Amino acid sequence: MVNLQSKKSFAMVDYERCSPKRCSPENGVCASVSACTHKVIKQIDGVFESPIVFQDLCMGCWDCIEACPLDAIQVRNV
Repeated sequence: MVNLQSKKSFAMVDYERCSPKRCSPENGVCASVSACTHKVIKQIDGVFESPIVFQDLCMGCWDCIEACPLDAIQVRNV
């Protein structure tokens, strides 16, 4: 019997579009980080820096995608 894994989807950041400086000029806080109820997208390098997605933990709720004003968060399928 062949064990096939189901297709996995997760959020990923398009770093060419992402700019917390443009989203939140005063605070530099990424709107997608605040919107992620699962806390799997974080600005680990600090405010005004682009976030990273912990893809193995992403639940695929897409709240981060909806929250991003620059459309810098996208769905990735593997």
